Amino acid sequence: MRIFNDWRGLPADARGATIALGNFDGVHLGHATVLRAAHAARPDAPLAVLTFEPHPREVFRPDDPPFRLTLSAERADALAALGCALLYELPFNQVFSLMMAETFVSEVLYQGLGARHLTTGVDFAFGHRRGGNAAFLAARAEALGMGATQVPALADSGGPLSSTRIRRALQDGYPERATAELGRPWAIRGEVAHGDKRGRTIGFPTANVALGRHLEPARGVYAVTARLANGTMHKGVANIGRRPTVNASLESRLEVNLFDFSGDIYGTEIAVALIAYIRPEVKFSGLDALKAQIAADAAEARRLLMRSQ
Repeated sequence: MRIFNDWRGLPADARGATIALGNFDGVHLGHATVLRAAHAARPDAPLAVLTFEPHPREVFRPDDPPFRLTLSAERADALAALGCALLYELPFNQVFSLMMAETFVSEVLYQGLGARHLTTGVDFAFGHRRGGNAAFLAARAEALGMGATQVPALADSGGPLSSTRIRRALQDGYPERATAELGRPWAIRGEVAHGDKRGRTIGFPTANVALGRHLEPARGVYAVTARLANGTMHKGVANIGRRPTVNASLESRLEVNLFDFSGDIYGTEIAVALIAYIRPEVKFSGLDALKAQIAADAAEARRLLMRSQ
């Protein structure tokens, strides 16, 4: 997949695609239906996605707690796995937010990208003050000779599938629900940083990863799998939270103990996927009690991961 950060001056082979539009946070099964509809509409054209970075909500509501399911790199990988050949990841800022809906259609989609077909969810909105919606896009696309498809939201007995619903499942401690709605386990991806190395002293060394702009799921202990920078996969147990027993702080972080692993991965990227929630984060009376609980958590994580195979 090729990634472009501007709609202007594109090479000829990066134009003329069938384009799915949206934020695609999480790249869940509903998003996958939009991409399939885009391809089905023009199977002869390259399949492309147009999205924004950062997420518009991060620009308009910068003081909100982090909420992203997927940051740029993870989102791109998920879209590529769905067959996306071209990703237009346009920088979103206050200046871009002032672009009128008509200008976005005519200058970005039509003139800049040379789109042959446009596909969105029915709730898609765009342009200054969200002045354009899916119906407006369809009408303008037809007038300019581009096709357009509106895809109904994928729904089940719980209602429409959405990024918001997946966030809620993770915050409530149900990663299995998130897995079912994403089509893959939800992962936190980031660089392994040096911690206080206290885990080594009690026999459970951990890789530490800042949550950064990721959503903070339910605090506690999880059975996880981890993909290292070299592509290898490892099972493990992880804690997400503020570590009240050893070093309570205001900032939560992810600490993962990889089973049967002893390599040096400081400074490298790791993607930690949450498979099952084991227990909430609690404060123990001391390191001995903490060590005993971690051993029990690791055993439970191994059992859960064996069952999930």
